Amino acid sequence: MYQPFDLSGRGVVVTGGNGGIGYGMARALLAAGAKVAIWGSHPQKTGKARDSLAQECGDASRVHAFVCDVGDEAQVESAFADSVAALGRVDSCFANAGVSGKGTLLTDMTLEEFRRVQRVNVEGVFLTLRAAARHMAQHGQGGSLVATASTAAVEGAARNSHYGASKGAVTSFVRALAVELARHRIRVNSILPGWIVTDMTEHSVHNPRFADAVMPRIPARRWGQIDDFGGIAVYLASDASAYATGEQFLIDGGYTKF
Repeated sequence: MYQPFDLSGRGVVVTGGNGGIGYGMARALLAAGAKVAIWGSHPQKTGKARDSLAQECGDASRVHAFVCDVGDEAQVESAFADSVAALGRVDSCFANAGVSGKGTLLTDMTLEEFRRVQRVNVEGVFLTLRAAARHMAQHGQGGSLVATASTAAVEGAARNSHYGASKGAVTSFVRALAVELARHRIRVNSILPGWIVTDMTEHSVHNPRFADAVMPRIPARRWGQIDDFGGIAVYLASDASAYATGEQFLIDGGYTKF
């Protein structure tokens, strides 16, 4: 029987799994049978997400949660060690946590604001995937590393240059790691979301002026939902993607094609 999407017994870490796209990924991964550790920087939100996911999947023993600021090296190392202890082994790691820009013009942008975005969106991905790669190389069974980038990595996003720079860096980082880590049977890919309804985009998607300008550019004629990322998460964590590495998976309703 062909069951490449069965994740029973596999351990998965999802950073930023306490909401938005990360929550949608975690929900699907659990439904496919995986054991999942979600990370979040806000204790109450992270605990609430864990309880909700446990209720949805019906097996609290498969859901774990850790509070972690992914831009802090010590916290990442600690959270990853705790995740390994809880899951037994990490087979897939989704570096999904990120922060948005604030619609700042380049000429008005401070170095502090630029670094705020890079700290989480670039350094956080580096620290998370480094911890996961070390673990996977050590246990010798291979694995899957995934970073959430953005369509801002491949388009010009006015007033969002620091965010676009961070996501472009992520896609380049992923391509390099795909080549470097292949010898360990570790595949590395990125996901580029378009306009998705999350807490991060709530102000934009509910702004009539913004919606009138952007919606006509989305062939699917709707905003993306967090559950639109369940399928790609399960695919990249499963044996179905065993020969896919170094790729950018755009989940944007056709936005970047039109």
